[in-house]
Amino acid sequence: MELISMSIIFSLVALFFSLPLLFFLTRKRNKSQLPPGKTGWPFIGETLSFHKSGLTGVPPRFVQDRMQMFSPRIFKTSLLGEKMAVLCGPDGNKFLFSNENKLVKVWYPSSVMKIFPPSPSVKHSSDEEIVRFRKTLASYVNADALQRYAGIIDSITKQHLKTHWENNKEVIAAHLIKKYTFSVVCKAFLGIDDPVHLEKLSGPFDLMAIGIKSLPINLPGTSLNKAIKASAAVRKDLLEHIKKRKVDLMVNKSSVPQDVLSHMLLTMHEHGEDEKAVSVKSFGLLFGSLDTVSAAITFVIKYLAELPHIYNEVLREQKEVLSSMTGEFLKWEDIQKMKYSWSVASEVIRLIPPVQGTFREAITDLTYAGFSVPKGWKLYWSLHSTHRDAKYFPDPDKFNPSRFEGNGPAPYTYVPFGSGPRMCPGREFTRVVIVTFMHNIITKFKWEKILPDEKVIVNPIPTPVKGLPLRLEKHNIGNYQ
Repeated sequence: MELISMSIIFSLVALFFSLPLLFFLTRKRNKSQLPPGKTGWPFIGETLSFHKSGLTGVPPRFVQDRMQMFSPRIFKTSLLGEKMAVLCGPDGNKFLFSNENKLVKVWYPSSVMKIFPPSPSVKHSSDEEIVRFRKTLASYVNADALQRYAGIIDSITKQHLKTHWENNKEVIAAHLIKKYTFSVVCKAFLGIDDPVHLEKLSGPFDLMAIGIKSLPINLPGTSLNKAIKASAAVRKDLLEHIKKRKVDLMVNKSSVPQDVLSHMLLTMHEHGEDEKAVSVKSFGLLFGSLDTVSAAITFVIKYLAELPHIYNEVLREQKEVLSSMTGEFLKWEDIQKMKYSWSVASEVIRLIPPVQGTFREAITDLTYAGFSVPKGWKLYWSLHSTHRDAKYFPDPDKFNPSRFEGNGPAPYTYVPFGSGPRMCPGREFTRVVIVTFMHNIITKFKWEKILPDEKVIVNPIPTPVKGLPLRLEKHNIGNYQ
């Protein structure tokens, strides 16, 4: 009996001392399954380094340095107070785009959700609502629908240049291009073209843009607090506009305006929505397209100033389009002829993407490239993991529009609009607006940069720090007046 008791005691002692070892080995094994990388300081993580790479004008550095240090396929970090896995390369892009709402879902930082709160009247979850909205938007801005908008966008562009560029020898291009983009988006999406109303809306949008990139501190006087108040003011304004538009549609049923809002209102009951839900969608649509499109156009203008041979080729193509036009304004078939111009714009977007990447959240434990990403972790994909990779784009820093001829880049390597099942529904709208602006400005002006070495920062949208000052030289071509 005594021997049995001693045996039990020795077993318990052995178990007591082995538990820490078992815990250590298990913890070590579990940790080894996580992606390699570093998480930086508590809470802050590597957020400061992430932002610093953009503010110093080299946004690819954060991702590219860690791909070299840890893994070219996946690494871990900590951003915005969240544990995060960064998926890299075309395989990483394909994995995220193909598993939307299966393994991952869209995720936004808390400050963004405070500025863009979901509508309380929507009966679906926010994730379901995003899917529904993408499908709805795709039907309003696809190639067929855009045929109705081509002339309208061209008309707005001509008027903008006549009002804001024509009588000036020098301009601050980035500011004017943002003003132009705002007017196009408001007209095409909401049917708003009153200058007073546009001016009233544009101020709060500027405050929201500042708030998104500010510290997540919601106290009176902070940038986030101002952005939240600006957001509320815009949503209130849009709701009033939407209610008025709904009455107008009921009175004039035989004449439906050619804007996205009107079609959303006509179909909102089919989707179980009310005016508040439509106003939230309209709000997101405006903000989502404003900075991205204006940034793309700004850098197209920048590169055309820096590369005279590219400017001349675009001008040659646009003169051919101009000579073949059958009316005062561009038609859809005219837009389709601007292939080289769109290749130029695509190469600009490859080198300086308006959006650097986006976030997702793991909705289940998942495995990628042999590493585990726990449920609840955030994921980030960056355009810089492929856009500047010589494997996919030889001599990646060289400006070469021919990359986009024929079949173009390999799948999932050029992803400013997403790819595959996660393709941005606004891609065609963006293309039409950009090449329409290119057509009008290049058949009207030559220009040069006043500040040849102007710095570009990313915070979070790429921006020339002085607004891209230009010196203009008029040249009327053909029948452009």
